[in-house]
Amino acid sequence: MSESRAPAGGGPKVQRLLVGAKLRRLRTDIGLSREEAAEAIRASAWKIHRLENGQVGFKQRDLVDLLERYGVTDPDEIDELLTLAREANVPGWWQHYGDVLPQWFRTYVDLESAATLIRTYEGMFVPGLLQTDDYMRAVIHGAHLEEPPEEVGRKVRLRMARQILLTREHPPRLWAVVDEAALRRPVGGPAVMKGQLQRLLEATELPNVTLQILPFDAGAHAAMVGSFSVLRFPDQELPDVVYLEHISGASYLNKPDEVDQYLHVMESICVRAAAPDQTVELLEKLLDDL
Repeated sequence: MSESRAPAGGGPKVQRLLVGAKLRRLRTDIGLSREEAAEAIRASAWKIHRLENGQVGFKQRDLVDLLERYGVTDPDEIDELLTLAREANVPGWWQHYGDVLPQWFRTYVDLESAATLIRTYEGMFVPGLLQTDDYMRAVIHGAHLEEPPEEVGRKVRLRMARQILLTREHPPRLWAVVDEAALRRPVGGPAVMKGQLQRLLEATELPNVTLQILPFDAGAHAAMVGSFSVLRFPDQELPDVVYLEHISGASYLNKPDEVDQYLHVMESICVRAAAPDQTVELLEKLLDDL
């Protein structure tokens, strides 16, 4: 696969989550405990927990034994799950960038490529899917001052490959709320910011992109604690996932009460941000101020 192309659909992490969700549903539908299910594969309840949460790969023998224990006899259903499991064991398209892609971020790249809706709030940066090449380089240089040029270049190419999903066939919907502070911070200098703001203007023309700016005069708001993203998927077996990034890692939340809290915050800042039909005017004003 070319390094400049990112395929539609999810990667191995998404497939593992999907297989795990289906296994969990099959088990709970017949009222079986994890301990009872584990007996079918000569394992522990903890292994069933890890399988159902997409934390490990799948062995065909284990899947066949579990499906038999769960009373699944339809050949098509069995074949579908075994196929998904095989796909879950295949490295993601990002394997070409494994040397510059942290393990904790690979999960997000998979989830992002499988999502049908990505809602994100950014307080310090332009969202990654909307960044220009020059802006990306300035951000990377700002965070890692001693990285060699080739490594910086590969990180930029990885992000550019991720951006392809916005213009692919059947793209996800991206709904981004960006704090005014992120757009006024002179990342890379005036020339870089001019190019970045123009890129955002172009993005507003995409039918699947909604961009809102949260102005300074909105005052204090619920998302000031930090940036986050909420991802939704086409398969109803997969729950919404909240992504929170830290300096040296990330958190993935999918418990309904946790996701609901972040969705509530997202709705709150969408209401407080300038309406989407004002975005172009605000971006043009920011350009004039450079």
